[in-house]
Amino acid sequence: MGLLGAASRWSVWGRVMLVAEVALLAKRHLDKLGPGEAGELRRLLVKSKGRPGNLSAGERDRLRVLAVKLEPGAFARSAAATSAGRRRR
Repeated sequence: MGLLGAASRWSVWGRVMLVAEVALLAKRHLDKLGPGEAGELRRLLVKSKGRPGNLSAGERDRLRVLAVKLEPGAFARSAAATSAGRRRR
């Protein structure tokens, strides 16, 4: 059967499905933002370059508000539940 057996192919397919499910879950959370807010979030993240000090105090506050709207805790729980259902036994 070659270097990659049937089990390896299923494993790869399972990972692809898991990534797709988490991507759809992420989109559902991004859809919670109002019109233009996703673009604003992106702009703030790009401007910060991962460093809060690159943003003004007002921009940091706005970033916090947008992040809370995404419901990160609910996203993490849902993503964990999705991946837990895919674990090998």
